[in-house]
Amino acid sequence: MKADVLTITGIKKSEVELPIYFENHVRHDLIRRAFLAWQSEQRQSYGANWRAGKESSASGKISHQRRAWKGHYGKGISRIPRKIITRRGSSFNWIGAFVSGTRGGREAHPPKAEKDWTKKINKKENKKAMYAAIAATANSDLIKQRYENAEKADLLKFPIIVEDKISEIKKTNEIRSIIEKLINGLVEIAFSRKSMRAGRGKMRSRPYKRQKGLLLVVASDKMKSRAAENLGIEVVSVSELNIGHVAPGGNAGRLTIYTENAIKELSKK
Repeated sequence: MKADVLTITGIKKSEVELPIYFENHVRHDLIRRAFLAWQSEQRQSYGANWRAGKESSASGKISHQRRAWKGHYGKGISRIPRKIITRRGSSFNWIGAFVSGTRGGREAHPPKAEKDWTKKINKKENKKAMYAAIAATANSDLIKQRYENAEKADLLKFPIIVEDKISEIKKTNEIRSIIEKLINGLVEIAFSRKSMRAGRGKMRSRPYKRQKGLLLVVASDKMKSRAAENLGIEVVSVSELNIGHVAPGGNAGRLTIYTENAIKELSKK
């Protein structure tokens, strides 16, 4: 299977042989599982200090016998550990402490830092999911399903492959004009956009939603373009490409541009 290589002006330059997995059947179930497994590995472990809420000098066992020193007898209060606030003769002013039902006491079942949040997936399934997600970037129907404003995806030939000169450009305006020529009609979904969230999420520290824009896959880290990143385009080298890049959210069909050398590097892997 061959694909066209375009110049930075959008004109066909040559053809390149695609890796065989571009012809793979897209398994949405595997892509979703692989994404959730990858996402679980990014999660940072957290937990409460094991001494939290247990550092108060509360007496654990207080006598309920008649006329016992430091006792609860006749006070009409529950049998929880208490710490002394004030003393007056043989009488005390108490306050509950240590146990989870009291103010300032320990949490009943706090999160444990040693908990393992990772989800497992077989190596062969993970590899097949990655191949399927890459193949989905060459499927115009899946790209139309993923994006709202992608009706003109049928006018383009996928995958979109461009010469390596795009990595040498350092002006943001030049990158913008090149991208507009390469994906004519899909400019609205190419650049990352931030919008205000509807509903209560605005009150819960997540007021904005950000749409994933274009993915630009280059051959190596040295070819990353800072100018493209200024437009909200995600620039990734082949060595660090993962399921979170080609199928963010576990949904296949991200709009992707490959450089010519990136395709050659993918063929070797």
